[in-house]
Amino acid sequence: MIRLEGSKVAADLQAELTELTAKYREQGIVPGLAVILVGEDPASKVYVGRKEKMAEKIGIKNFAYNLPSDASQEEVLELIDQLNRNDEVDGILVQLPLPAQIDEQQVLQTIDPAKDVDSFHPENVGKLMQGLPGPKPCTPNGIMHLLKAYDIPIEGRHAVIIGRSNIVGKPMAHLLLDENATVTITHSRTKELAEITRLADILVVAIGRPNFLTGDMIKDGAVVIDVGINRLDKKLVGDVDYETVAEKSSFITPVPGGVGPMTIIMLMYNTVKACELRRIP
Repeated sequence: MIRLEGSKVAADLQAELTELTAKYREQGIVPGLAVILVGEDPASKVYVGRKEKMAEKIGIKNFAYNLPSDASQEEVLELIDQLNRNDEVDGILVQLPLPAQIDEQQVLQTIDPAKDVDSFHPENVGKLMQGLPGPKPCTPNGIMHLLKAYDIPIEGRHAVIIGRSNIVGKPMAHLLLDENATVTITHSRTKELAEITRLADILVVAIGRPNFLTGDMIKDGAVVIDVGINRLDKKLVGDVDYETVAEKSSFITPVPGGVGPMTIIMLMYNTVKACELRRIP
């Protein structure tokens, strides 16, 4: 069994992006990332802090906006409109979830697609489905980078995804299809789930339940990607029961240190690429 060390792969990408931003600075161009946080959700604040620290390390300029939890829809939309028109901002990220009084879909659809570094805008989702150039969702694209970094074959393999979210499950399926995998999407209502997961060459688990996937649910030699991050008994665990699954898998991501670092570095990657498309001659 080989651990898929996302931290190491992310560090290599970080070095490449740092070199790129240094080159652009010599031209007087600094990539900019705006992050909007509404409210005081502790987990969201941690995620935003990590993103801001990584941006600073790479040389991306941070535009941080922390709005109160009772902020109105109009306030959020007005801020996004200002950022859409700000030439120093190449990427806009709205940290989810949003408070109940705010329409999440309207907020995400207000972001300029060229600055949509999370790739949640319908225009970018459509490009993904059609295989057209555009920003790719950070977590699924990070997983694809991780698989390729370890030279794991994708073409012709049977990939099974547990989870059908718009953030991970659905875009993950499209990226795998683009690499000629045969893809099955399963979810919480799938019947005889273990019978399907035992057919997988590549298994992506993003169901949001701690230690959900156990060793008896995979075949020998499967590649297992654990997207989950859950706090259980004051400890971070994934959606995969690591000990029992690691015994049978050929490759497996740890939690933490697997998919998480790849998600953050792909956000930086999308920001730098957005800057290139918008401002680099």
